[in-house]
Amino acid sequence: MLRVNAEPYAFEFEPAATALVIIDMQRDFLEPGGFGAALGNDVGQLRSAIAPTASVLAACRAAGMLVVHTREGHRPDLTDLPPAKHRRGNFVTCIGDPGPMGRILVRGEPGHDIIPELAPAPGEPVVDKPGKGAFYATDLEAMLRGRGIARLLVCGVTTEVCVNTTVREANDRGFDCLVLADCTGSYFPEFQAMGLAMIKAQGGIFGWVAPSAALLAALT
Repeated sequence: MLRVNAEPYAFEFEPAATALVIIDMQRDFLEPGGFGAALGNDVGQLRSAIAPTASVLAACRAAGMLVVHTREGHRPDLTDLPPAKHRRGNFVTCIGDPGPMGRILVRGEPGHDIIPELAPAPGEPVVDKPGKGAFYATDLEAMLRGRGIARLLVCGVTTEVCVNTTVREANDRGFDCLVLADCTGSYFPEFQAMGLAMIKAQGGIFGWVAPSAALLAALT
């Protein structure tokens, strides 16, 4: 059993029963010209999470842990895109519209893919999800249960949306989650701070939070 110095208290885990889940580190969110930038966001706010996530990814691979990647996106015919999600925000550029990296948030398009710095290795599962949470309308839970996974190490973007939603879904399903603060990101610094604060509040109501250095120290 390994021990990570975390908030609100130490997080303990067995590597064989723990998975690294990297949420939505996609070109559409992190690169200029993608969906995030089209909405007027500074993608540089998210890119600070890339290097620490790459270090965690390498360490978890070396430890033989299960690594799962997720991507938010929709079928090319958009039949899994709820009209409410499609129209929300009244944006000029919407999901499914042409963009510099292909149709925005559409599976199979270049912008939907994971950034090269964190590309999945052969055999690492990639979960394509149509919603914010990684458990909604996916086989993630079955995958984790089948591998005997009880605890999750969580990285990804954005902290207040897909990361928080996934951690809350995991919490309701009985999984313990450690969110690695510097391996997550938001377009809005205040949302980043509050997104992490809500996870660890009230004795860890949704999970634990720690810097990636604390996890790396436990794994080495």
